[in-house]
Amino acid sequence: MNELVIEQTPKTPLIDLNQFSGNLIFSGKSIPENAAKVFEPVLNWVTEYIQNARQTTNLRFDLEYCNTSSLIWLTKILKVLIRIDKPDFALIVHLYLPIEDLNEMDDFDDIKDIFIALSNIIPDAIPSIGIKLYGKNLKGEIIENHMVFTE
Repeated sequence: MNELVIEQTPKTPLIDLNQFSGNLIFSGKSIPENAAKVFEPVLNWVTEYIQNARQTTNLRFDLEYCNTSSLIWLTKILKVLIRIDKPDFALIVHLYLPIEDLNEMDDFDDIKDIFIALSNIIPDAIPSIGIKLYGKNLKGEIIENHMVFTE
């Protein structure tokens, strides 16, 4: 199994999937005209990855904009990742947000609401699931973060 890298374009994100590090990165804008063309190879790669996943898989969403068709495909990808068949493994979802969006959250309750919404998508997850939220400034620098884990 090889690393899968799909270069960023003005309408598609950088996708960098690395089996050896367990880092699965989606970065940039995701507004493709044909989302299946972009994300189907990713879904196939992830389906193969879960057969020999790392102890910790880091799913990093640093998307400044994501359209509905992309979101549907990203949800499909997430649903495959929750099937990593090892309960002692972990899937950490990293969400990068503008610091203003993070600061507008009402302390821990809004962060918990995001976690609850995500956990509704993945109720039958086998690995442990965690969420880490990052607040970025206008330069793209991370200036704040919060970690939330499932029980």
